[in-house]
Amino acid sequence: MNLKIQNVKDEAFRQYGRVVTGFDFTEFLDVLRNNTEAPDHVIYEPSDAKLEATAVAKELQDNCYGGMPIEIGYCNGTNTMLNCLEYHKDSEINIAADDVILLVARQQDAASGSIDSSKVEAFFVEKGTAVEVYATTMHYAPCSAKNGQSFRVSIVLPKGTNGPKPQITCKNSEDERLFACNKWLLAHKDTSEAKQGAVIGITGENIDISGLI
Repeated sequence: MNLKIQNVKDEAFRQYGRVVTGFDFTEFLDVLRNNTEAPDHVIYEPSDAKLEATAVAKELQDNCYGGMPIEIGYCNGTNTMLNCLEYHKDSEINIAADDVILLVARQQDAASGSIDSSKVEAFFVEKGTAVEVYATTMHYAPCSAKNGQSFRVSIVLPKGTNGPKPQITCKNSEDERLFACNKWLLAHKDTSEAKQGAVIGITGENIDISGLI
C-alpha cells in the first residue's frame, strides 16, 4: 500500500474540500464531547437534538447551506478501515472533536461504476477543525488518528440524508448504488454493507491504515 497521510490544510486536499473557518465551535465541541459516546466500533446518528440546539447550528444552516434545512449528528468510535465509499448530492461538513483521518476519493474516478482503492487518499484532520467535503468527494466513516484511539466527529448534511431509501425504478447504473436517502454507496466485497446488498464497486485491497498510525 502506497498510501501516505497528508493534511487537510495541504494543497492536495483542495480537489476534495476545504477547511471551514470563521465559526466559533467552542460550545458545539463541548456538547459533542460531553454528550456522545465513542465506543470501540463506529456508530452514526444523523440527527442529535443537543447539537442542533447550539448557537452555531443556525449559522451553519444559513452560511454553509444557504438556509436549506439541515441535520447535525455525529459519527463516533474507533476505526482503521476504508470498507466503503459514499457520496451525496451536496457537501458534507465534518467537525472534529478529536484528531481523525479522512479517506477520500474523487467521484469522477468511479464513473465506470467501480473504483480501485489505490485512488483513495488519506488526510489528517486536527481536533477542533471543521472541513467541508465536496459533493464530488467520496468518503465514509472517519478513521482513528492513532491505533485504539476513539474519535468524535459531527456530521452536517441536508435534512433527511441517510434516512430510508426511496422506492425507485432503476433507470441507470447510478440508481443501483442508491443505498439510503441522498446516499449513493460503493462497497468492498469484504464488508457487511456488501452482505446487505450494497453494490460491490471497490476493487483492490480494503484499506487498513493501522500500519500508518
